[in-house]
Amino acid sequence: MPLNMEGRLRELAVKLHEIDAVKFGEFKMKSGLMSPVYFDLRVIVSYPGVLSSVANLLIEVIEAERIEAKYVCGVPYTALPIATLVSVESSLPMLMRRKEKKDYGTKKLIEGHFKREENCLIVEDIITSGGSVLETATDLRNDGLVVTTALVIIDREQGGKRRLSDRGIKSFSLYTMTSFLEILLGAGKISAETVNSVRKYVEENTIPANGDIDVQPVDRIRMSYGERAAVAKNHVARELFQLMEAKSSNLCLAADMTNATDILNLATEVGPYICILKLHVDIIRDFSREFIASLQQLAAKNRFLLMEDRKFCDIGNTVVHQYRDGVYEVSTWADLVTVHILPGPGILQGVRKVMESTGEKRGMFVVAELSSAGTLTTSSYAQEAIKLTEGFEDTVTGFVCQDGKLLKEHPGAIHLIPGVKIESSGDSLGQQYNTPATAIGVSGGDIAVVGRGIYEAKDAAAAAKTYKNTLWDAYTKRIIQ
Repeated sequence: MPLNMEGRLRELAVKLHEIDAVKFGEFKMKSGLMSPVYFDLRVIVSYPGVLSSVANLLIEVIEAERIEAKYVCGVPYTALPIATLVSVESSLPMLMRRKEKKDYGTKKLIEGHFKREENCLIVEDIITSGGSVLETATDLRNDGLVVTTALVIIDREQGGKRRLSDRGIKSFSLYTMTSFLEILLGAGKISAETVNSVRKYVEENTIPANGDIDVQPVDRIRMSYGERAAVAKNHVARELFQLMEAKSSNLCLAADMTNATDILNLATEVGPYICILKLHVDIIRDFSREFIASLQQLAAKNRFLLMEDRKFCDIGNTVVHQYRDGVYEVSTWADLVTVHILPGPGILQGVRKVMESTGEKRGMFVVAELSSAGTLTTSSYAQEAIKLTEGFEDTVTGFVCQDGKLLKEHPGAIHLIPGVKIESSGDSLGQQYNTPATAIGVSGGDIAVVGRGIYEAKDAAAAAKTYKNTLWDAYTKRIIQ
């Protein structure tokens, strides 16, 4: 940190104390705990010089840390004037997040002009648990923005920095609680006894590694798709999480049909309601490159991804040719493929080799469990299958499985759950079905695969819309429980 910046930080800390932006005594916090220190930075709006100093110091952090961002957004409401000055002085366009969505007009939650998939910097006054920053990040991410960084005036050192990091957000602060107290102590503004009292409070009330003070612990299935996009290491997984939020759809259509025209007609009808269209390309009797081109056009128009459910399962060299070559040239058009892990990590190496050579963004789902009766993919097999993917997180989009608890430690991986149907419990060939509520709400699935429930319906579009709404409702209820 530049020496002149250190001096200005000392001056600002003393000034914040003088204008009662920091108070010492006994204060009840949002969590219900009693704290010996309370920061009330809302008062700085009445002191233009202080407000300007804060904004300029934050801008210096942006420059010193080489933080790249296209937009800046303040956490409502205290940080809004700070973010406004940062925007004006740095020429970063500002976005504004509403705490509640309007029920009139555009009904926007994020105000301002922006482009999807560009980075937005969050500005906040204080972090304790990091909850307010996460709420803002979730809404920004749900609108397709990328959030990786937060600027904070004071970090209370009670676990918020770590919690944000766990959600893919790196935070920078002008002060930690410790550095702020040391400045005030050195300036003779507070006593050593006060410093020790605050330090003891912080030590005794720091958020544990697996929990929070003011909110309940959040596991994978309680996190929103937007939050999980930030921790996904595979690009297609990030894109898919964001797409799901944008379309309010976690529905994958299994178009297990044998006629190309039928598939195209189905995709035209249900495209607005799905996030993935899944094929078994080797059962299509009249497959052609023209068919693939038409399907890609529909996918681009309606914003869904294409998956080839080939379930590759051979030695790496053979899979390279199956994936890249032959009549179907799957690697040239499928955003996603499925693979069995039975051959070992060599199959992952083979698929990744082809993915890297295409220059396209690709991903794979590893089959850990199947939905058929009598399957040999037992729980122990599923655990080993997931373990074998370590080191391949950049190419593994997620897993096909039934039990979401298997993925508890993998928030960036997408849980694809097959065999979902509203009414039926099974078929004559051993297929077993989950209801949408069970698949998403109970089993913890992220995307439900529906086939015959849609393409055998009298009105495929109406059926797809019903599944979309039912599945999305199960997801929204799951994350707010």
